[in-house]
Amino acid sequence: MPELTGACAGYEAGRWRCEELAAHLIEWLPEFALRYREWNEIRWYNANKRLKEAARTVYRSKRYRKRGEVGEILLHVLIRQSFSTIPAISKYFYKDSANDTVKGFDAVHVVISGNDIELWLGEVKFYKNVKAAIRAAVKELRRHLRRNYLRAEFAAITNKVDETWKHANKIKELISSNTSLDRIFTRICIPVLLAYDSKTVARHKRVSPEFLKEFEEEVRQLHAAFAKNTLPRSLRIHLFLAPLGKKTDLTTRFHECLTKLQ
Repeated sequence: MPELTGACAGYEAGRWRCEELAAHLIEWLPEFALRYREWNEIRWYNANKRLKEAARTVYRSKRYRKRGEVGEILLHVLIRQSFSTIPAISKYFYKDSANDTVKGFDAVHVVISGNDIELWLGEVKFYKNVKAAIRAAVKELRRHLRRNYLRAEFAAITNKVDETWKHANKIKELISSNTSLDRIFTRICIPVLLAYDSKTVARHKRVSPEFLKEFEEEVRQLHAAFAKNTLPRSLRIHLFLAPLGKKTDLTTRFHECLTKLQ
C-alpha cells in the first residue's frame, strides 16, 4: 500500500489561498530550476538576479494552461518540506529552449541518513480530473519503471549531477551501471503527486471541522483508488494528493508572477 500525504493551501477571508500558493511556489524557483552551484551561491546581493534567471528557465509561453511546470514545482516543495529531501539535479537548467518539455522523472531528489542515500524519483499529474490523473500516473509509472528506461534515466542523471555537490559521488555510485537494479530498488522512493480540481475545496470557505472531515474522506478514497492498481511491490511509493480550488486559477496566477520576473 502506498504511503499517503494530503496537502491543501487552505483559506483566507472566505477564499481558497490561490495567490498565496502561487507566490510560495515562485519562492522555490531558484532551487527548482538552477543547478546546485547556482542556487547554493545565492546571497543577499545576487538573490534577485538568480530568481530572474530561474524564472526565465522555466518557460516563456502564452499557452501556459497546457503546461505542467506548476505541478512539478509543487511536488518539489512538498517533498522538500515534508521529508527534507535534497534536489540532486535540475533538468530545467539543461533545457535547450525555455519552452521545451522535459522528459523523464519530474523530480530527482535524495534523502541522506548518515552514510546511506535514498533516491526519490517523482511523477506528477496536474489535471482537472483526478480520475484521469490516476490513470495517467499509473500508466507513466509502469513505463518509467521498466529496466531499460531506468538505466537510460540513471545515465542521464549521472551526466547532470553537479560535481561541486557534496553528495555527487554517492548518487553516482548508487545508480551506476555496475550496481544491480535489485539493490537500487531498495534505496528508491517514488513520490507521486496528483494535483486536481476538488469539489470539497471549492465548496468550502474556511478550514472548519466539516471541511477537515470531507478533506480526509476525499484523499483516503482517492488513495484507495490509486492503490487498487497493479504496481511493483518491491518499490516504495508515496502518494501526495493536492486538492485544488481550481487548477486554472493557480496556473494563471503563477503565470502572472512568473512573467513579471522575466
